Amino acid sequence: MSILVTPETKFIVQGITGGFGGRHAQLSLDYGSQLVAGVTPGKGGQTFADTVPIFDSVAKAMAETGATASAIFVPPPFAADAILEGIDAGLDLVVAITEGIPIRDMLSVKKVLDASSTKLIGPNCPGIVTPGKGENSHGGCRIGIAPGYIHKKGNIGVISRSGTLTYEAVWQITSAGKGQSTCVGIGGDPVPGMAHLDVLKMFNDDPETEGIIMIGEIGGTAEEEAAAWAKDNCHKPIAGFIAGATAPPGRRMGHAGAIVSGGKGTAEAKKVAFREAGIGVAETPSEMADTLLKMM
Repeated sequence: MSILVTPETKFIVQGITGGFGGRHAQLSLDYGSQLVAGVTPGKGGQTFADTVPIFDSVAKAMAETGATASAIFVPPPFAADAILEGIDAGLDLVVAITEGIPIRDMLSVKKVLDASSTKLIGPNCPGIVTPGKGENSHGGCRIGIAPGYIHKKGNIGVISRSGTLTYEAVWQITSAGKGQSTCVGIGGDPVPGMAHLDVLKMFNDDPETEGIIMIGEIGGTAEEEAAAWAKDNCHKPIAGFIAGATAPPGRRMGHAGAIVSGGKGTAEAKKVAFREAGIGVAETPSEMADTLLKMM
């Protein structure tokens, strides 16, 4: 099985006519994903790659194609409205790739999101991949910017705030001859959609996910909250890695959410929480898969 998306999931790309959105829309098509529509206001009636119809609105695209998910490649000033459009249309899942959405905009989105049934991954994230059964996991569902070919169908779930560390963990798993159930890059912005705990609960309920890699960063308490829940509720092996061990206190590092203040959110505090919950701690990125596989 998988979580959130399957190889059969139909999705749209908001901002498909932009250079970045178009490039990754094509990569999703090449991967064999069910990209069924694009949305760019004012360009309805056109097509992308000669086969994908473009619509003026998400609601129209959903009605015509049956899509249930969306990837957002819309510039930061307009991205929050794109997310809200997806929520208003009733999408099951919105994946916001856009980086640099104003925090004030995301606070408004969060209020609407919390009152809806839509799930949001991101913003400022690599997206989600459920590998397919074909060669190089072809035929899976790739929504976002993750390289599809490094994935392999299997039974390890990956949750990560960091895009590049998501890819590193995936490649380590694949290189070890194992595979992934679903890989979720949740992003590291201060006002996110899904958090570690949300995804961890889904992996815990997925009968075919047998092990989990959870990657965090300095800043915030999301990793500690996930670890506290896992201690009493998750009996699947979990390996964790926390990035930012050498970051000076009070300095923003990488993602907008990766900031340590008041002695909270340090890498060491998060690693302590992991160990207390029985989560295996990888001290370096190169040890993530090995740490989990030894536990399994």
